[in-house]
Amino acid sequence: MTDPPIKPPLAALRPRVLGSPFGERIDPYYWLRDDSRENPEVLAYLAEENAYRRRCMAATEALEHAIFDEIIARLPQDDVGVPYFKNGYWYYARYQTGREYPIIARRKGTREAPEEIIVDANELAAAHDYYQIGALEVSPDSQIAAFCEDTVGRLEYRLRFKDLRTGEFLADRIDEVEADLAWANDSRTIMYVAKDAETLLGLYVKKHTLGTDPGGDELVFEQTDKSFYTGVSKSKSDRFLFISMESTVASEWRYADADDPQLRFRLFLGHERDHEYQIEHLGENFVIRSNWRAPNFRLLCVPVGADGERDAWTELVPHRDDAFIHDFDVFDRFLAVSVRSGSLRRLKIVPLPQNAAHERRTPAAEFFIEGGEPAYAMELGDNPAMDTDVVRYAYSSLTTPMSVYDYDVGTGERVLLKRDSVLGDFDPANYGTELKFARAADGASVPVSIVYRKGFARDGTAPLLQYGYGAYGSCADPVFSTARLSLLERGFVYAIAHVRGGQEMGRSWYDAGRLQAKRNSFTDFGDVSRHLVAEGYAAPDKVFAIGGSAGGLLVAAVANLAPQLYRGIVAQVPFVDVVTTMSDRTIPLTTNEYDEWGDPADPAAYATLLSYSPYDNVRAQDYPAMLVTTGLWDSQVQYYEPVKWVAKLRALKTDSHPLLLHIEMEAGHGGKSGRFQRYREIALEYAFLLGVLEDP
Repeated sequence: MTDPPIKPPLAALRPRVLGSPFGERIDPYYWLRDDSRENPEVLAYLAEENAYRRRCMAATEALEHAIFDEIIARLPQDDVGVPYFKNGYWYYARYQTGREYPIIARRKGTREAPEEIIVDANELAAAHDYYQIGALEVSPDSQIAAFCEDTVGRLEYRLRFKDLRTGEFLADRIDEVEADLAWANDSRTIMYVAKDAETLLGLYVKKHTLGTDPGGDELVFEQTDKSFYTGVSKSKSDRFLFISMESTVASEWRYADADDPQLRFRLFLGHERDHEYQIEHLGENFVIRSNWRAPNFRLLCVPVGADGERDAWTELVPHRDDAFIHDFDVFDRFLAVSVRSGSLRRLKIVPLPQNAAHERRTPAAEFFIEGGEPAYAMELGDNPAMDTDVVRYAYSSLTTPMSVYDYDVGTGERVLLKRDSVLGDFDPANYGTELKFARAADGASVPVSIVYRKGFARDGTAPLLQYGYGAYGSCADPVFSTARLSLLERGFVYAIAHVRGGQEMGRSWYDAGRLQAKRNSFTDFGDVSRHLVAEGYAAPDKVFAIGGSAGGLLVAAVANLAPQLYRGIVAQVPFVDVVTTMSDRTIPLTTNEYDEWGDPADPAAYATLLSYSPYDNVRAQDYPAMLVTTGLWDSQVQYYEPVKWVAKLRALKTDSHPLLLHIEMEAGHGGKSGRFQRYREIALEYAFLLGVLEDP
């Protein structure tokens, strides 16, 4: 794929001085920022970019459609999720042939009872170009469904209610809320988080009583520290409501009796820097996941009411240097703990002291549920019941589709409830997966998950697509992708570089890839590419990179630092104008993320950000072929970041490789909504990669 003789769009140069205490920067493309999304000149430029991308990819358009058709052909049209039982009903989601959105439904008492449709998202989406349900909670008396819907893609949800007895939607509507809901036990009061109109941060916890004017909703809690995200939830026991505050390095929780008409919240433990914790209720205690004196976290318990007295905290699962505790779930007789060790996410069962009221006894010793493949991930599933010996969990690998199991911790019996269907001639045995470790320049061992079609030979001739993320402590788990088969069947090797900035190797792995150490994420990624080429997994001239959001920052920074390593790069909704964004407190998310990236008001942080910000470090050099994607309504990474980056690359790069920008005009950070439509962008990306690969 080469640039056709048509000229690409060239954005006008309109220098704007951006000041800071540490010097001025000149931004020639700042004018492309339009917060209203209505400026005719800006919209016309975006339309030119989309038209140019379509013309440049005309030769691969048929391939793009073929790949999309392949992906869709592997998906079952009629599909039903695994039901779970709560408050007398079996709840589940299902899809119908040819329809894009889920139907959320339930059956009373038994799975054979008549179906009651809670919400048909297809009907609600009919009037919108974009539609997403972000949260849905049924009232404790099972009569009212509350749900949050996004019709733009900007994560500005509307809270709505449906009477499940009559099927009618209530008049109550509340705009600009987070996708967090929690019912009080009276089934008429619900807690939600209202957003700030400018920053889109959820700052105001309110309670709404059905049938009343939302304008009079009582403010329960106001978040004044904008470095925190605020949420509401309910304990598994249904006894307590929670207000949680979470930042990169600190937590604070409050709780109230869900039966209290006044919802008087009590502080569990005030926030302090470098102490993160979460709580859940069990019997007469709270169970706590905490990194107090435990960098990789441990589990403790404390009697309800003795919350802030850390001397009263009793350890249940101790800290380990070689195992990171991600999450946990509580049951009457045991804990199910999500633990990561050796980069793999596993499930551990930890028996609790025997309660004399229960005759059944779980095993005397803790144990792991076995996985069985070199690279895989397990995560806790829907487990609303506490008085049970059965844990539901999900398992997937790069070769095994998502599989839902029920595991009896007393007998060891494992029952496969559902494995995602892959239609056609798919056979997991035809694919191989490996977990390897690449040596970084500073000696660190970087985990790499690899998958390929069997028959692949490590002879240094295969094309490779390497993915990475490396931020916020998020882990890029090696899970199955139906769409990815279209690349594997065409001879690609696919690898996930678990670079520093994630928590695949524990909290220290995260800390070694943020703030002043952020460059480790970028060098790790390049070192993994070099390792895979040296080990024969890929041809040196057929290596491609892909990453989205903070992972888009990753591949964009690598494009500046080591462009010669890659034949092509796909940067999805990339965070690339780091200094400008982190200096602007009006942009959504900025104030929450100083502990992730650094506050540019600090001279050391400013220097670090400026040293790697992809937009600021574009220079006159050859770059790989690049496809950049964004959404006009993106609230996580504003559309103008990748748009400005592409404009600057066009002006300075010295090569003739394609540089294409794809803008979804009716979507946000996650791209198109809808079960099938989201694969259109994947098909576009794969067609781009294959087109570049075929280019001489």
